[in-house]
Amino acid sequence: MHNELPNIISGKSQVRHGANIQAVLGYLRASEESSALGKADKHFKCEETTRLKTYIESHGLWVKDIDLDNYVSEGAEQRVYLKDDKSVVKLNDAIYYLSWEDYFVSLLLNNYFFPDTAYNLLGFFENEDVVYAVVEQPFVRADEPTNLVFVEQFLNSNGFQKTRNNDYLNPELGVILEDLHDENVLTCKGVLYFIDTVFYLKL
Repeated sequence: MHNELPNIISGKSQVRHGANIQAVLGYLRASEESSALGKADKHFKCEETTRLKTYIESHGLWVKDIDLDNYVSEGAEQRVYLKDDKSVVKLNDAIYYLSWEDYFVSLLLNNYFFPDTAYNLLGFFENEDVVYAVVEQPFVRADEPTNLVFVEQFLNSNGFQKTRNNDYLNPELGVILEDLHDENVLTCKGVLYFIDTVFYLKL
């Protein structure tokens, strides 16, 4: 597993719904080499978004048919729309991340660790000069409240250790997983479904 994650992020290995994500990520990483800015620079993400829009335009990835009337909910980082009884569409502007690159890495890590709730990158949407990634995810209808003790036990059994509140770290893999409160992990028929994950690679 330790060697598999770099291969997934680089596009050398496959993961569920990973092809589109890996393609965009590969483009951003390649074009980043010509930038003089680092991720900590406040202008980096603006420059990165400009490069991302160039990719979107050249590959025809603007999504124009989102039914905004099917709004379900939203958090600080995304808006959720019901697509049908099997899936939801989420619009995410990567606000939780220093860069779009980090956001796409998070999607790949989610799809690797939690394939039952894998994100499928459909394209991108722009509203009021804000670019959103448009991802589709299976719709999970919870049938009982999630017990966070069970979440911790499950993650512990997979190498993740709680660091604080609902945040975890896998020290062997150098993977951080945050914000796993009971609205981001749902329970259906006794099974935990991780529907909103925030992954980071530990630097």
